[in-house]
Amino acid sequence: MPSAMVDALDPALNRLISKRLPGSRAATGIGSGIELAQLRPYEAGDDVRYLDPAASARTGTPHIRLHVPERALTTWIVLDLSPSMAFGTAQRLKADVAEGAALVFGRLGIRRAGSLGVVAFGTGGTDRPRVLAPRGARPAMIALRKLLAEGVAADGRSDPGALADALGLTLRLATQPGLVVVISDFRDQQRWERPLGALRLRHATLAIEIADPREAELPAVGPLALVDPETGELVRVNSSRRQIRERFAALERERRGAVAAEIRRLRVDHLVLATDQDWLAEFGRRIR
Repeated sequence: MPSAMVDALDPALNRLISKRLPGSRAATGIGSGIELAQLRPYEAGDDVRYLDPAASARTGTPHIRLHVPERALTTWIVLDLSPSMAFGTAQRLKADVAEGAALVFGRLGIRRAGSLGVVAFGTGGTDRPRVLAPRGARPAMIALRKLLAEGVAADGRSDPGALADALGLTLRLATQPGLVVVISDFRDQQRWERPLGALRLRHATLAIEIADPREAELPAVGPLALVDPETGELVRVNSSRRQIRERFAALERERRGAVAAEIRRLRVDHLVLATDQDWLAEFGRRIR
């Protein structure tokens, strides 16, 4: 991912956060921000870069000017690692797009003394989502990359309530207002509406839906044997029949429409990224 493009997304993301999170989010202590925290006489050991020429000239005594540090923000990524994320028929898998989006938000989240936490669900290995506690800078990115390198869960090892559980856990862990980014395909997930709405009331929340074009339509290629990656169920269908293809497309439009309508009702920012597009460019256009 081009660093310049990722850097260009920072102001747009800050505008989104400021719109959803009014009020001050100053970090603790004294740092290098722009808001004045203290103006006092110079003491041995103070950083001479903080000397205030105007105050020193006015009083005849060297004074230093200290500022409130830049706003501290914790970014939480709720990441889907369920088996359906391993699907992809275009330029990449859905898991690849999710990985890229997670890395972008990770890099943006640790700026200006920010920290990054991750709640991964759908892994199938445990009953509870996996949690990476909030950390800053390099340790946060190393932990995120290590998690992403493990890949998604094996077929048939999925819980339809995993997304709801992960959102509920994030709500309990994220005690201070921050940014919550939900990255998922929102397929075969249940009861996620209420915890997502609760998160929106406290945090700036963004739902990123990952999609593949083949999920929207069934190709006319004759008899097919399909395995549901979430449940492991085998389904046989004759895709040569136009009625079946039309019914499949109608059901998918209904499903996608229901997800979009629910996210819109909750007043959560919604972004759809597909495996057949330049997802980073699309992300940049939509978030501005």
